[in-house]
Amino acid sequence: MRLVVVGASGGVGSRLLARAVAQGHTVTAQTREASRVTPSELVRVAEGEPTDEPFLRRSLEGHDAVVLCLGIDSLGRTTLFSDTTRKLIAAMEATGVKRLVAVTGIGAGDSKGHGGWFYNRVLFPLFTRHRYADKDRQEALIERTSLDWTIVRPAPFAKTTSGELQVFTEIPPGLQLSAITRDETAAFLLECVEDATFVRQKPFIGHA
Repeated sequence: MRLVVVGASGGVGSRLLARAVAQGHTVTAQTREASRVTPSELVRVAEGEPTDEPFLRRSLEGHDAVVLCLGIDSLGRTTLFSDTTRKLIAAMEATGVKRLVAVTGIGAGDSKGHGGWFYNRVLFPLFTRHRYADKDRQEALIERTSLDWTIVRPAPFAKTTSGELQVFTEIPPGLQLSAITRDETAAFLLECVEDATFVRQKPFIGHA
């Protein structure tokens, strides 16, 4: 399979890239800094801005699917997620690439309030609420398309977890998923692409 990974040098994107290559997929890896991704027979590095639609069109030509896993470190207001998604949707429609798997996270849409006490009461209001305001806009843009989309909402990231990964496409009242590793997230993303699962669904994934 020929994949485009937008955000390929980030915490989830780099792990997804490694898994995809290990399983024999060819990957075009978008990054703002080419030095952060190592090219190979299966990896083509595409250095450019994720909001540059002509760049995205060139990068998408001839591919089967896109995985969007951008991240940011800033705490203030942002439109990066929605701006990138708007340009990516246009590029996908122009090039005929139909399959999109996008990572948003705990705090987007009806996942808000389901990340465990510390995340809900401390991390979200103090550190992540602005990015999730934009991820709400991002999800709305994706849902309005005719693409074969999946929106993946991981629980808060942790270094280690235990037990079986839980996956919910409908969030029961009172459910709290408080941890997931970036490796688990990357593995789930690749499974969604390979198996064409959860099309037009928003799986919420993690551990209680």
